[in-house]
Amino acid sequence: MTHRYDLVIRGGMIADGTGAALREADVAIAGGKIVAVGTVAGSGREEIDARGRLVTPGFVDIHTHYDGQATWDERLAPSSWHGVTTAVMGNCGVGFAPVRPADHDRLIELMEGVEDIPGAALHEGLKWNWESFPEYLDALAARRFDIDICAQLPHGALRVFVMGERGAKLEAASDDDIAEMRVLTEEAMRAGAIGFSTSRTLNHRTVKGDPTPSLRATEAELTGIALGMRDAGTGVFEMISDFDTPDQATEFAMIRRLIEISGRPLSLSLGQSHRDPQGWRKLLGCIGEAARDGLPIRAQVAPRPIGTLYGLQSSLNPFSTHPSFKAIAGKSLAEKVAAFRDPAFRARLLGEAPGNPALAKRLMDFTRIFALGKTPDYEPPRERSIAAMAEAQGRDAADLACEMLVGDEGRAFLFAPFSNYAEYNLDACGEMMDDPNTVMGLGDGGAHVGLISDASFSTYLLSHWGRDRAHGRFDLARLVKKQTADTARAVGLMDRGVIAPGMKADINVIDFDNLSIDAPAMAFDLPAGGKRLLQRARGYEATIVSGEIVYRHGEATAALPGRLVRGPQAAPVN
Repeated sequence: MTHRYDLVIRGGMIADGTGAALREADVAIAGGKIVAVGTVAGSGREEIDARGRLVTPGFVDIHTHYDGQATWDERLAPSSWHGVTTAVMGNCGVGFAPVRPADHDRLIELMEGVEDIPGAALHEGLKWNWESFPEYLDALAARRFDIDICAQLPHGALRVFVMGERGAKLEAASDDDIAEMRVLTEEAMRAGAIGFSTSRTLNHRTVKGDPTPSLRATEAELTGIALGMRDAGTGVFEMISDFDTPDQATEFAMIRRLIEISGRPLSLSLGQSHRDPQGWRKLLGCIGEAARDGLPIRAQVAPRPIGTLYGLQSSLNPFSTHPSFKAIAGKSLAEKVAAFRDPAFRARLLGEAPGNPALAKRLMDFTRIFALGKTPDYEPPRERSIAAMAEAQGRDAADLACEMLVGDEGRAFLFAPFSNYAEYNLDACGEMMDDPNTVMGLGDGGAHVGLISDASFSTYLLSHWGRDRAHGRFDLARLVKKQTADTARAVGLMDRGVIAPGMKADINVIDFDNLSIDAPAMAFDLPAGGKRLLQRARGYEATIVSGEIVYRHGEATAALPGRLVRGPQAAPVN
């Protein structure tokens, strides 16, 4: 029997990525492209019965950190477990190219400090078969993945490559330095970088505590880089900065000038600071004004709190600075659990002063720490905080935290939101998402592996905001658009993100009624036995990349159609 198509998805409810109302239709795929949407008469070599299922474009995640993992791993989990079919890495100004051999350790220390990726894993996993950024892209292009990847030129690596020790020590770039950065930026964009990223936040430090090299880059330096992007005529600009300072207006004025002189699109990280719960409105207002003036600028926002996971397996827990915990920190999980269950140990732990009072104050702010639970709750009410629960039970909050930490034999996690949860709800997230000048991002897949597990943002976006939230839900078609067409367009990928003839056949088939997120679990599968938080999802019946099924019911197939995407991609001509 001759089949007309490679794959046909039959009878699903199509959320096509444009925001149009859901409709029942078939989708036919051939040669890695969508060739028909509607009633498909011909048969496929393989067919999926999608009746009663949601069919969406593959999700495009524009904020990940797989720069190291992509050089040794063919599966970009956990993002690929959550319907992501294209991941953009190299955010926040950190990455591994360009690089001179003498600076390998420096870039590893930067990545370990900023993105909490174990240095031992990076030392063992990275092959360093590149020096220039084009050579790094060539190394990636030689590999195969479960999903597509795009790479950005990171400012930290670029600065150290050009300036050496001076760049790492935050010295101002000379005119010659800036001229070289401009040339190298153009070279990277022409070789296939999707954009350039930089960090201007004090929160980003090396594992030794030194600030990120790009922290104090002058406007002249950033302008030179922006001009390199203009010279190439391509690339997006990604930036994170500390806008909760008196210099916010000055900083944003500089950003406007960078966009004006380069003509390149720019995105900024945006979240709700718990120190200044309304501050995000000011920045979003500035972005809105710039957009109305015709500047291509957007804010990257998240669908839930950004927070750390404390546990006996995590990099931190509320008692990390206590001498008694430090004495058992290197022991096995079972030994830690036994210690926490020992009344004498617990009494000693609770009775002693922490070794680092400033850090301990944050780690033990039980008014903002919650039990995450086996079914993760990312919008817990105030009364579910450890402090409130302890008060209701008439006991000490720290003692209750000890009890929670030994849950599931020490595998339980406590959730400590530090952004987007000032009012103990996600109303601010909803407002940010509703703004026309925002785009979904900040999931950080591949990073913060010992403390944060936010690569599940895409699943949460649909399940919480499209189904579960008691109020303030969004239209499902609009949510799909926000994680597909909108994110793809934000980085110049016009060939994906929409289910239509001619588009790349990246598709999810989802059991929407049962779409959910599992509790995070700690795995020890990085190079050198490094640990990382992983979080699976339920409800993805099929994830398809370039017309090939890469996951069925959450389990990997043998297919590895994912490739490096070099630069922006044009829309198909029908």
